Amino acid sequence: MNIEVSLGLWQDRPAAEVLDTARIADELGYPAVWIGEMATYDAFALATAAGAAMRTSSLVLGPFAVQVRDPMMIAMGAASVAALTGRPVQVALGTSSTVVVEEWHGRARSAPGAALEEAAEAVAPILAGGKSGFTGRQVGSRGYRLRLAAPGADLTIAAFGPRAIATAARHAARMVVNLVDPTTAGELAEALGEAANRIGRERPRVAAWIPTCVDPDAAAVDQIRRGVVGYLAAPGYSDMFERAGFAQVVEFARSRPHPRELLAAIPDELVFAVTAFGDRDAVLARLRAYEAAGVDDLVIVPACTDADPAAAHTLKTLAPGAGF
Repeated sequence: MNIEVSLGLWQDRPAAEVLDTARIADELGYPAVWIGEMATYDAFALATAAGAAMRTSSLVLGPFAVQVRDPMMIAMGAASVAALTGRPVQVALGTSSTVVVEEWHGRARSAPGAALEEAAEAVAPILAGGKSGFTGRQVGSRGYRLRLAAPGADLTIAAFGPRAIATAARHAARMVVNLVDPTTAGELAEALGEAANRIGRERPRVAAWIPTCVDPDAAAVDQIRRGVVGYLAAPGYSDMFERAGFAQVVEFARSRPHPRELLAAIPDELVFAVTAFGDRDAVLARLRAYEAAGVDDLVIVPACTDADPAAAHTLKTLAPGAGF
């Protein structure tokens, strides 16, 4: 069972706590720590601060929104982190949300699927040490070559819909899915395999971000409850939640209630449908369910609460060599 760690960047926790989580994950021997980007730290800056203290874990940076971060910026940032920390670095790409791209960054989010495919094609040669030479309708870079050592061209693509899955099948070493139940994870893995087979390529590895907590309290459940609010009415996700038995909650989400009202309407059972929460045995059983569905890399997103600061208990329980 290959378990990696993604920093939760929880908005209800002190921002600097993620550095403790990264340090603990490294000390416990987790093979990789994923560092994304939300509303607090710049991902490259956080990765440099966290990675400088690491001795074991590699770093996976992103997914970076391809209509916010251009290919040169992504490649230069990844090479900078690798050079300044001495850690192996991989890059993940995604499309992010309309709120992030259009409202926060003031960029257009037209044709995100096309932008994702173009970004993957544009950034891979730069990460491999080549000179950029791609111009697309959405994304491009020409004439730039890294001055630092190239971190490598293996890409991870965050995917859910058919266009992103096709991009992952063609360009990625790994596809990552987020906040899905084991059944849906298996369907997405199968779709990736079919897309790869159509172009004569072996299926990339599949990773899944799984919010995880060993011996959770109410605060941990609430932390994830807040995280699912934005997914309930989203295409694809709404179908998943309906299939899992939460059609009434999805219908309510589609009516666009105040977020506070929607949050109150989300039952604990919905949270448990897309997480690995419970005692040690229950969490391990849940992770094995994702593995059995076709997920190669289990990326736990550990809840951090006053009862488990920096997710130390969860990380220690699930650490490599913990005897399961």
